[in-house]
Amino acid sequence: MPQLVHSIAELQQALASLRETKPGSIGLIPTMGALHQGHLQLVGAASDCDIRVLSIFANPLQFADLGDCDDYRNYPRQLDQDLALLEGSVDLVFAPSVEEMYPQGVPDIWVRSGRMGEILEGASRPGHFDGVVTVVAKLLNLVQPDVAFFGQKDAQQLAIIRRMVEDLNFPVRIVAVPIVRSAEGLAQSSRNARLSAKGKQQALALSQAVEAVRANPGAIDQVRQELAAAPGVSLDYLKLVGEDLLEDSVPALVLCAAWVEGVRLLDAAPLD
Repeated sequence: MPQLVHSIAELQQALASLRETKPGSIGLIPTMGALHQGHLQLVGAASDCDIRVLSIFANPLQFADLGDCDDYRNYPRQLDQDLALLEGSVDLVFAPSVEEMYPQGVPDIWVRSGRMGEILEGASRPGHFDGVVTVVAKLLNLVQPDVAFFGQKDAQQLAIIRRMVEDLNFPVRIVAVPIVRSAEGLAQSSRNARLSAKGKQQALALSQAVEAVRANPGAIDQVRQELAAAPGVSLDYLKLVGEDLLEDSVPALVLCAAWVEGVRLLDAAPLD
């Protein structure tokens, strides 16, 4: 099992000890737990780092009503299974409590995600990305990694974190890791565990739509109509955006969000 710490003091002590025995680069893999093959892809991408630190923290600030919602309460938590899955692959797991990360309760000082956090996912989930960048900033400060790894499925999150690191001069390199999909094409997500077998089959419409637009961006309006009419799918958006997430920029990404069986799912792909 990897070394597990729950407090900031334990984290800093463990990092100091690891730096003595493994001088070199530190890689950080931030997660909310309920690990799957997509997370292991992030861990694998960090294999060149001398020290690999994975965080497990379901951050209430990025959920509706600061976590006072069913989405947060129902978010899968399975620390023992996560640790078993990480056997031999990381050096340190940081799994703090909410009280450890936010000892005064909801923090007074946040990092703002600005315009980039108000569109797409941010339009449907106001404040979500402010919560994301606030906790990522805390983790970067606590771990002081040389490299941090994020999945391309959460493409908007990835773009915002890159901008935060650039704008606030964090001395860290952000690495994007490709999406891991099931054999049928469904993007791996911790939320998939809440889908029935039928729901997982219906959710394939998202990846099929993303692939269709990636192959032929000019067909996006038709593909959007077909996805909106797909059984079991409640579509939020299917859009082409630039690297700055704006629709009037040179298209670089196709992004999709929809609900299936009440579970919000994301998919994304870079254009050819």
